Amino acid sequence: MRAWGTVRAHLRESAGARLFDQWLKPMALASSPEQGAVRLTLPSAFMTNWVRNHYADRLLQEFRAQLPNVHSVTIETGLAAASPPVLTVESLPAPAEPAAVVTIADRPPLDVRFTFDRFVVDASNRVAFNAARALAEPGVPRFSPLFLHSGTGQGKTHLMHAIGAAYLDAVPEARVLLMSAERFMFDFVSALRGRDTHSFKTRLRSADLLLVDDLQFIAGKDSTQEEFFHTMNEVMGAGKRLVISADRCPQGLDGVEARITSRLSCGLVADIKTPDLALRRAVLTRKLADMPGVTVPAEVLDLLAARITANIRDLEGALNRVVAYAQLTESPIDLDFAVATLGDVLRGAERRVTIDEIQKAVSAHFELKPVDLVSARRAVVVARPRQIAMYLAKRLTTRSLPEIGRKFGGRDHSTVIHAVRRIEELRDKDREIDTAVRVLLRELEG
Repeated sequence: MRAWGTVRAHLRESAGARLFDQWLKPMALASSPEQGAVRLTLPSAFMTNWVRNHYADRLLQEFRAQLPNVHSVTIETGLAAASPPVLTVESLPAPAEPAAVVTIADRPPLDVRFTFDRFVVDASNRVAFNAARALAEPGVPRFSPLFLHSGTGQGKTHLMHAIGAAYLDAVPEARVLLMSAERFMFDFVSALRGRDTHSFKTRLRSADLLLVDDLQFIAGKDSTQEEFFHTMNEVMGAGKRLVISADRCPQGLDGVEARITSRLSCGLVADIKTPDLALRRAVLTRKLADMPGVTVPAEVLDLLAARITANIRDLEGALNRVVAYAQLTESPIDLDFAVATLGDVLRGAERRVTIDEIQKAVSAHFELKPVDLVSARRAVVVARPRQIAMYLAKRLTTRSLPEIGRKFGGRDHSTVIHAVRRIEELRDKDREIDTAVRVLLRELEG
């Protein structure tokens, strides 16, 4: 019919030929629009979900522009879909500005494994965990945004999925969107090319809970940062929930505009520190509980926890590998089997850095003499590099605190503890300190 042909022509013009041919051209009209209820079908559930998510609003607009009596648009898979989501005109304040409607396609791709009760908590992540759980509670949010930061594989993504799942459990009708910063950028660029930024903005800014992972990936992308800044303002200004994660604190996000980092800092900033031995061991115990029928000796778990220290993701991956190899080869799991299976992983995880190497690298970076780091000098130009060197010694070697102290002019273990805590604090506040530590880590671990 003529109205359907006009709608298709407008969609092709606004979306562009490539996007139209891939997603919109396969749509078929399954009912007569003159009756007011439009039914459209697509050949697959995947395509149906995509069109619902990106074009339900636009389709209703286009049909109403041709036939003002149209009051709903239904998008379904094939001809036998039951009870599909319907976009109705009653919820719209005006024909030109359709409101967002929650559909099954709007549900975020949450990983069912990543829930609060499956997150192992200790001192290194307790603040981040409690903040995440608080933001997932219904009612007026206590704070927004929540900014989570840590190194890779430490649990940021787990907490973001847990927030989304818990909030949807509490408020099933809520609109929750979870995406990576990379996906935000891709969708925004696609909307620009398709001259359809209105739908993009409406979809994000109508979210009750918006979660954006790995913010560092928009560094240097000026137009994306401009849109992200306005999205932040809209979501926060409406009193809704915003959660952002990155691999460093807001002040350490080089290439990200100051106005964005400033807005992030005005909420709650929570970091997740490198897991200690006790946490790594607890994570393995929790992971093993999800493997019914699998027995792994305590000495194997102790080995993995002691030797794989970088992040939780690598640790869980090592356990998965041992269990999978044992099942594939029908071998019992013992210490010898684990060492043979994870030989390359364990060798790569060994800490080979010495305190002497750390002292040389730090003194060279700050243009000092190695003897300065073990001297009694307390001037900040020497004291701060000395604290950084102690921090790196604690992080990169297996030496005890007293041993580290002795290597720095006979200082006691409390001085080392103070140095480590001080540098951890400064890395969150001082970009120069954080950058220096990162450069030294790359140099020493490389």
